[in-house]
Amino acid sequence: MRYVIIIEKGDTSYGAYVPDLPGCVAVGETPEEARALIEEAILLHLESLREAGEAIPEPLSQSAYIDIPLAA
Repeated sequence: MRYVIIIEKGDTSYGAYVPDLPGCVAVGETPEEARALIEEAILLHLESLREAGEAIPEPLSQSAYIDIPLAA
C-alpha cells in the first residue's frame, strides 16, 4: 500500500501525519527523522488495526503541487 504523508515544519520540530489514517502521527527534529518515524508509526498503526480485527483503510488521498507565479 502507498499512503500519502504530510510533513510540516513547526517552531522547533517537524510533524508528520497520514490523512488516510487518522491519529497516525510522528514528530522528529528533521524532515528525514519525521519521515522515518511516520513510516514506523504507519506499520504499528496497521498492525493495531489488524489485531483489533478492523479493516485497513484504503489509501485515497492524493498530493500535487501547483506553481503560482508571483508578480514582480
